[in-house]
Amino acid sequence: MNPLLELLNAPQLAAVTLPPAHALILAGAGSGKTRVLTTRIAWLISTGQVSPPGVLAVTFTNKAAKEMQTRLAAMLPINVKGMWIGTFHGLCNRLLRAHYRDAGLPQLFQILDSADQQSSVKRLLKSLNVDDEKFPPRELCHFINAQKEQGLRAAAVEAYDDWARKRVGLYEAYEAQCQREGVVDFAELLLRSYELLERNEPLRRHYQERFRHILVDEFQDTNKLQYRWLRLLAGGGAKLFCVGDDDQSIYAFRGADVGNMADFEREFKVENLIRLEQNYRSHGNILDAANAIIKNNPSRLGKNLWTEAGSGEPIRIYESYSDGDEARWIVEEVKALSRDGHARAEIALLYRSNAQSRALEHALFNAGLPYRVYGGLRFFERAEIKHALAYLRLIANTDDDTAFARVVNFPARGIGARSIEALQDAAKAANSSLHAAIPQVAGAGGAKLAAFAQLIVKLREAADLPLPELVDHVVELSLLRAHYQNEKEGQERLANLDELINAAASFVAEEGVPNQDGEITGGISGEFGNDLSSFLAHASLEAGEHQAGEGDDALQLMTVHSAKGLEFNVVFISGLEDGLFPHENSMSDTRDGKSGLEEERRLMYVAVTRARQRLYLSFAQTRMLHGQTRYNLPSRFLDEVPEELVKWLTPRAGRGGFAAPSAPTYSATPRRSESSRGDSGFRIGQSVMHPKFGLGVIINAEGSGTDARVQVNFGGAGVKWLALSVAKLEAA
Repeated sequence: MNPLLELLNAPQLAAVTLPPAHALILAGAGSGKTRVLTTRIAWLISTGQVSPPGVLAVTFTNKAAKEMQTRLAAMLPINVKGMWIGTFHGLCNRLLRAHYRDAGLPQLFQILDSADQQSSVKRLLKSLNVDDEKFPPRELCHFINAQKEQGLRAAAVEAYDDWARKRVGLYEAYEAQCQREGVVDFAELLLRSYELLERNEPLRRHYQERFRHILVDEFQDTNKLQYRWLRLLAGGGAKLFCVGDDDQSIYAFRGADVGNMADFEREFKVENLIRLEQNYRSHGNILDAANAIIKNNPSRLGKNLWTEAGSGEPIRIYESYSDGDEARWIVEEVKALSRDGHARAEIALLYRSNAQSRALEHALFNAGLPYRVYGGLRFFERAEIKHALAYLRLIANTDDDTAFARVVNFPARGIGARSIEALQDAAKAANSSLHAAIPQVAGAGGAKLAAFAQLIVKLREAADLPLPELVDHVVELSLLRAHYQNEKEGQERLANLDELINAAASFVAEEGVPNQDGEITGGISGEFGNDLSSFLAHASLEAGEHQAGEGDDALQLMTVHSAKGLEFNVVFISGLEDGLFPHENSMSDTRDGKSGLEEERRLMYVAVTRARQRLYLSFAQTRMLHGQTRYNLPSRFLDEVPEELVKWLTPRAGRGGFAAPSAPTYSATPRRSESSRGDSGFRIGQSVMHPKFGLGVIINAEGSGTDARVQVNFGGAGVKWLALSVAKLEAA
């Protein structure tokens, strides 16, 4: 046998040695897709079916492209540097550099990264005297890039009202500015490359005849324009070899279209569909759980992962009473794993939303465990959190120049660089803080600075509110919430701001100082109320401590999206509650007829298949939202894991009811903290069944006797108040 083929299993061998034809390789998680791709290229070259210049290999990250080149160089004595192996953007850049005149670009055109693009849009808005609050630069960049990824120039974008027409006009003006300055953004690289090949027939024919084999990695992540680009290049008879996994398509929010796989199979009349199902990463129980979960997605091409590594350990499921309890349990379990010899660097803590990291980070901080947030910032280092904390710092101390400089013009309030410079000069002359020097600045800039000072006065007037309410008030009155609501991807930042309110509530519960009446409140001064200053100190300490150094044995914290492509010996998936994972937005999301819930399930599949040896799933009965306790149903994904695969570390819960004995009960009176069950026998946190609304969780109660009523979260049916005297509620 050819030495190139010795280490391949039967399906891998079949894929690598396919005769020249279009092929779709469904490569499951951990099934060796990179080996198949690189070996396929080496096989084609070594058997004389194609020369190195006749291969075009496309992937999504520079890291993956470099790994492909490294493996290929180890297989064949060829110069891989000259081959066309790279990302979509990298290959399009190479094409445009070679044909810059035909593309209408200067020879030394520059590429704008996302920050450069946003700066360019800001300059454009300023030059046109356009209000950047009505047309936020970040949001305008998203709009422009989305149109380009659909293959649409400004002239082709439909606009149905004045606001949309204005936005399209700004897109057109941005294009003209970029052309004038000789720069291109990332989306432009692909669109300009596609347009060049489409309109220039001799050039198109040249590349169609050159590239006889086109190989594509992570095909499920391609967008519409990337697929059209591939289809154009393959139009001269080249054979497409596409490797992907529709079950791991989780980037629809970036424009990825999992439907490209089915379109490719249909349009190219693909007869070679090979499934790589043998997994070399995970134990059998983990794979069986992943298979059981993903089979509930109806619109998939289908495959079933398996392994020769044995069943391994059962999947451990833990139910906690609160998100704080969940985080503390995870910390204790991590400590036990460390004592048993597991390296912390091989333990990953996964969560659906970035905001969830806060409770985990807090528990790790208290335990003195080093950790690293992968693919993102630690909670208290995120920009929106630092903005909110800066406003809080000004409430505590108006002379804090660092906090002042951070938010004096954020959100934008028309205070420009010249006004700031005049203020700095005035402060220096008077040997005062920036805030104290505001009255010394004259003119329009001085008036805007005075308005900002008045905002700080209003914020300070609310300083006696309980700390969580104060944080909420600051987020609202500072217009931070309104600012991020206007951003296309602002929902994650808003979730982080909500989590800051939760952090304040948790801090008061754990560390707050009671007043003379025994009540824990907020406040910034006085003998009994110094929670704000203490909370700010706490935030600073947590932001600066326990950041793992390079090479340290540290826990890995990340969102599930960030975890794709990675693997760990031990994985914790936390926050498995309906509304959180799956995310509540997915319940009503039906993009292009495809259920958002299906993408959430694919995300869960990705999370599960990150684990090699041991997998933990956890959820909480209660979780903080806006500083208030919220009751959720356990995630429907938990019920999709076969019972024989799991080991419950707490009594069995599932969607039929919470099981932990610590949930508070209620009597049907206005006193929500009462612990007795009352006449009804129901309790807060209990799962109940209603003949019309289905399964729900009691989240509140009030009244007594015939006036007693309960508030129930019915998930998809919403939250309902029900009178117990008439409601046909039953314990679930």
